[in-house]
Amino acid sequence: QALLVESGGGLVQAGGSLRLSCASSLGAFSRYIMGWFRQTPGLEREFVARISGSGDITAYSDSVKGRVTISRDNAKNTVFLQMNSLKSEDTAIYYCAATTPARSTEPSFWKEYPYWGQGTQVTVSS
Repeated sequence: QALLVESGGGLVQAGGSLRLSCASSLGAFSRYIMGWFRQTPGLEREFVARISGSGDITAYSDSVKGRVTISRDNAKNTVFLQMNSLKSEDTAIYYCAATTPARSTEPSFWKEYPYWGQGTQVTVSS
């Protein structure tokens, strides 16, 4: 059974919006810093956003800042990524990931996250 399962990807026109979800079966979900990453073929997994366990601290990459919002619902063990004003360069597989503050307090590198989902494809047509 996968510990993290993403959903919500799909095909959208440039300028459109998508909301990705990631359902977690990790115990004590609020202990985990949750992150979203994306990857295109031939490139390294890229940080998109992260959110603290309580949800009060967020961080974004410069490439998505102002267009993307990360949030979480600890009662439902789910983290979300609301993406607006999508561009063709946002096309990628989007991954949800989890880590603990014991590993890193501001994790932005994929190697800092031990738990990963299987990914969901986002395709933005221009």
